[in-house]
Amino acid sequence: MRILQNAPADGMIEPMTGGYLISPSILSADFTRLGEQIAEAEDAGADWIHVDVMDGHFAPNLSMGPAIVEACRRATKLPLDVHLMIEAPERMIDAFAKAGADLLTVHIEASPHVHALLQTIHDLGLRAGVSLNPGTPAEAIAEVLPLADLILVMTVNPGFSGQGFVEATLPKLRTIRRWANEGQNKPRIEVDGGISAVTAPLAAESGADVFVAAKAIFGHPDGIAAGLRALRAALEHATPEKASAAGKAAER
Repeated sequence: MRILQNAPADGMIEPMTGGYLISPSILSADFTRLGEQIAEAEDAGADWIHVDVMDGHFAPNLSMGPAIVEACRRATKLPLDVHLMIEAPERMIDAFAKAGADLLTVHIEASPHVHALLQTIHDLGLRAGVSLNPGTPAEAIAEVLPLADLILVMTVNPGFSGQGFVEATLPKLRTIRRWANEGQNKPRIEVDGGISAVTAPLAAESGADVFVAAKAIFGHPDGIAAGLRALRAALEHATPEKASAAGKAAER
């Protein structure tokens, strides 16, 4: 079993802690050079590699399956952050686990059995995440929050890279940060969609600490390393102290 950054050496599932993490999404990578581009992102300081899986039903696009995750696993030692935007994700959990995922995130809207799904993911030795779309209220995930290692707040509607950041998701992000601060398991809070050097600080100051970026990294005009540098530089102005202050403000 591969262990995510900040996980204990014995592989037990415990809270993920630490500073901001960047998870480049290969949705905008050049698939004719996928291994090379993943290696470039790793060399440039990426923390995780994000894989967006879409089935053409839950999300209006068709993307990657277990074979791509397996290829990514061969290309990098970084944790593979696999986001399942699919109907009935319970049918595919085993396949993605066997392919080499480290963290599997399922949508609260995609199954009536998310509580059981998160337990199953943990039983497979992986970290478990739950995601919610822009139109889904924070309250939808309240009952599964204690089981989640990661909460993924979609800041665009699922489907396509390059969409504009939905600022209306920021109050929900602050609510989830407050809940996470009050809980025992202290999940990471990830944002995905329209993340750039402009929008990442907004999300960070509302409580996010993991940032998925596709076009801002793989589509950066000066290359992958420059895209990562730009995001890191932007996040330097949104310190953990500011994120903590945002969470405390949400409590009032």
